[in-house]
Amino acid sequence: MSGPIRVLALADTDSYVKWGASVLDRLPAGWSRGLAVLTTPAAPSGAQLDSALAGTGTSPGDALPVSLAGLTERIRSERPDAVLLALRGPVVRVAVRAILAAGALDPAFRRPALFSGMPGITVPARPKAIHYRAQTDLIVLHSEREREEFTATAAQLGIEPFFALATLGFLPQRPADPRSGGSADAFAGGDLVFAAQAKVPKEREQRLELLGWLADAARTAPERRVIVKVRALGDEAQTHEERWDYPSLLAELPGAPANLVVEAGPMAEHLARAGGLVTVSSTAALESIGMGVPTLVLGDFGVSHRMINAVFEGSGVIGGADDLRAGRAFHASEDWLARNYFHAAEAEDWIATLEELVAQRRAEGLPARRPTAGTLGGALRQAWDRKRALGYLDRSLAGTAAEAVGLPLRGLVRLARRLRRRLAPPAAQTSIDSPTASRL
Repeated sequence: MSGPIRVLALADTDSYVKWGASVLDRLPAGWSRGLAVLTTPAAPSGAQLDSALAGTGTSPGDALPVSLAGLTERIRSERPDAVLLALRGPVVRVAVRAILAAGALDPAFRRPALFSGMPGITVPARPKAIHYRAQTDLIVLHSEREREEFTATAAQLGIEPFFALATLGFLPQRPADPRSGGSADAFAGGDLVFAAQAKVPKEREQRLELLGWLADAARTAPERRVIVKVRALGDEAQTHEERWDYPSLLAELPGAPANLVVEAGPMAEHLARAGGLVTVSSTAALESIGMGVPTLVLGDFGVSHRMINAVFEGSGVIGGADDLRAGRAFHASEDWLARNYFHAAEAEDWIATLEELVAQRRAEGLPARRPTAGTLGGALRQAWDRKRALGYLDRSLAGTAAEAVGLPLRGLVRLARRLRRRLAPPAAQTSIDSPTASRL
């Protein structure tokens, strides 16, 4: 293989920017790398971009925006060997089309190797996550459990597996100070950080109840700040839409203590001065575990795929509101760590797989990969996909027409799903219309 391998990462939200930059940081020395931010309604603000790129090898000034319309020409002119699609699933689909369009403009063009993934916990393995990325050459996963589940799901779909194992780029290879499984520890000196999420808990009353527990913890230790760490402030966008944001709810909380505060900023910086982390299911729990910070995953609202926290079963870090009030947190078990996100470095094979794909691209070119879903409807379906990805930024007549046809159809599909969920046995209901689908 001659010449350095050139990799371009394309990201669209703050969480995907963070993940994409961390993947670039784990590439071998000597590889050329760059990151671009796709212009969509969910693109990060300047402050979010600063937070997402803090501590990475990519500076905010180097992460320049690129429109979907301009992506084809950029790929054609730069001719990267590989493109990391650090994008939400529906956006991956339209970005792949824009990249492949470069071949229609230049017969000598050889498409780059395409690889993708998701920026956090991806258990259970959803068929949508695979279908959206079916035209990529590789999906990067982050735990032995994820690879097993995605391989099994792909087999059920009749799709040949195209997965490889990596470590989440913002995690250390192993926890800094592993303890025996489920061992309890008091929140140490420093802030108590609550990692908020847009999706869970879902109900307004549940969020207010959670804020009440945090307020109790703040009153118990007035010398310590209890921080509600959010990903967005004001009108900033984020990967998931948040109906009931914590800053607004905190303003409604009667008698909120002064040391209960809301802050944004890089999670790594918060954890560096934290005495403990609490969450319902955030990937931040993996960061805190990796840093040896006592961790509490609240199970009061349920431990299930719907709550996006079933992966923590058996970890030893699940507790409840009583633990939070008492200042108790936990350390994960060694067995759970090895299977979930803290595997040995020698188990990773994503770099070797990517090198093979690039070698094939340079030698003979890569064959086209066929989509496995969303193929009906021809040009109208493609316009619908583009409208979903770009929202109000897509002002085309085709997009407007597709939306006029597609929205009523989507309403009927959602109605059918609700009816199916009501008729489904209780054990099967968590796999239907999961809230994790939008981030895949």
